[in-house]
Amino acid sequence: MNSLWDELAGRAGITLTEIQHSLLARYLDLLLDANQRMNLTRITDRAAAEVQHVGDALTLLPLLPPDPHRLADVGTGGGVPGIPLAIARPDAQVVLVESTKKKAAFLVSAVEALGLSNVTVSDARAEDAGQLPQFRETFDVATARAVATLDWLAEWCLPLVKLKTGKVLAMKGARVAEELPAAAKAIKLLNGGEPIVHAVSLPGTEHRVIVEIPKRGRTDPRYPRSATSAKGKALA
Repeated sequence: MNSLWDELAGRAGITLTEIQHSLLARYLDLLLDANQRMNLTRITDRAAAEVQHVGDALTLLPLLPPDPHRLADVGTGGGVPGIPLAIARPDAQVVLVESTKKKAAFLVSAVEALGLSNVTVSDARAEDAGQLPQFRETFDVATARAVATLDWLAEWCLPLVKLKTGKVLAMKGARVAEELPAAAKAIKLLNGGEPIVHAVSLPGTEHRVIVEIPKRGRTDPRYPRSATSAKGKALA
């Protein structure tokens, strides 16, 4: 049993069971093993991964809806934060969005090995997912970690979440002070509300925050733009 995981879950009023602890540990086993064959994470030390992967993911728990919900983890890479959240909140339906085929294949195999019936994997590109009818404005929450700057994340994630009740949770670091002003116009254009910055307390880490962006109105169907249309230029 990992005391840090218990503490982080407890902040959201969640008591992790022994089975959930085992699943979180097993996920790290799968991630670190697969990382020897493909680039899934730069964190290769097991103790560090327990904090910076699982622990980091669990800091989102207090910001998730208390009731069953749909969550999209955009650009999930090796499955963080989506897989740990799916384990901690089995009542959540989680879609892992990862366009890199090898990474998506790992996610499929990991989800199967862990027996997570509440998780599915999509290999859609982040900029395409929000235009898919089965995804657009159907999620209660969209999460993203170490994917892109906030202006891009707003364009990719806000179209995914539900009108008025949905929100984006972007996991950010020290550069958030620069990214927030740069993303202000994009957030407004996409009908996002005023961002709320939540400080994150996690041992051995600094400057961690979660930026919460509420969805205030319907997003214009032109967004998100395709990679061809965007031409590498964020909304500004």
